[in-house]
Amino acid sequence: MRFAATITAITLLLFGVPWWTLLLAGNHWPTAVVTGGTVLFVAALVSFPPLMMAGHGRHLDWAARVSDTELGVIWVLFAWAVLGNLLRPVLQLAGVADPLRSRLITVAVVGVALVLLGWGYVEAMRVPRVRRVDVRLDRLGPALDGLRVVLITDTHYGPIDRARWSAGVTEVINSLDPDVVAHTGDIADGEVAARRAQAAPLADVRAALARVYVTGNHEYFSGAQRWVEHMATLGWEALHNRHIVVERGGDRLVLAGVDDRTAGGSGVPGHHADHVAALAGTDPALPVLLLAHQPQQIGGAVAHGVDLQLSGHTHGGQIWPFHYLVRTDQPVLQGLSQHGPRTQLYTSRGTGFWGPPFRVFAPSEITLITLRRA
Repeated sequence: MRFAATITAITLLLFGVPWWTLLLAGNHWPTAVVTGGTVLFVAALVSFPPLMMAGHGRHLDWAARVSDTELGVIWVLFAWAVLGNLLRPVLQLAGVADPLRSRLITVAVVGVALVLLGWGYVEAMRVPRVRRVDVRLDRLGPALDGLRVVLITDTHYGPIDRARWSAGVTEVINSLDPDVVAHTGDIADGEVAARRAQAAPLADVRAALARVYVTGNHEYFSGAQRWVEHMATLGWEALHNRHIVVERGGDRLVLAGVDDRTAGGSGVPGHHADHVAALAGTDPALPVLLLAHQPQQIGGAVAHGVDLQLSGHTHGGQIWPFHYLVRTDQPVLQGLSQHGPRTQLYTSRGTGFWGPPFRVFAPSEITLITLRRA
């Protein structure tokens, strides 16, 4: 009941603040405008919960597309309605009275929201730009200096068919001539059978030494073990609490992976984050690159002397200002960070998007990480 009450309150707030700001807050619109706008907001509010449950609970893609878009639109309207209302006392001090004051705020909120939603949609649907990062590792052997690791994550193949986008991502990856390609989870929203075509281009990814993958939290809504097995059929090493060792010029690097931190509570047999199992039998003198979906898993990496952890999950916030909420759960939003004397963490903003097909002030990325000797 507490959870239901919280969700209800949040939903009412999300819809209520834009409704009040755009229609009632001193605008003095004609009755027909207020009535029509109110009907539109109420219809969206009433339809949103069942569409969201049908889309993400019963996996009806059309319902997911509608509810996800609705969520993105109302979030942007809510955020900018809050900011717009901060202008109210400023305009009042400047001598601007209602209804002009409230109408100026309404025009500003709607105008900014439309621009951001249009731009955000283009940003979400485009093939990501390449983000280049050099990472220096103390224990890296000289023959591995310059090793190229391409990181993709949070592809979230889902209700919108992005098979062509997926092929474009593969083309960019291959153009970077990687030694290692890593996917740090949240591959899809849906079962293998439903997302097979979108994931198919991953089979064409080329890497000189290894293609490796770990599960994210969304796999545990979508048949995690089946995705682990399917990635293996596409030629990827599923690092399900295990590791492999790659070698170049006589120098070696441990590539390890752990399940997502939610795996243990998922009920999927044999799935849980286990750093001990992932690193069992490794040479303690070798550098370790660890794949773990969430930045919050960095504590385990530090405890086990990992040199570099690669993560995703945060999406960089995806739609500003959602990143403030993400930071309440995760230690890092995006980029390279230091944790303890040895361990570094690189957190990607994600290659795809979840839910709302928008990215606002949080661009997607394909990350080229070049390992350098310290």
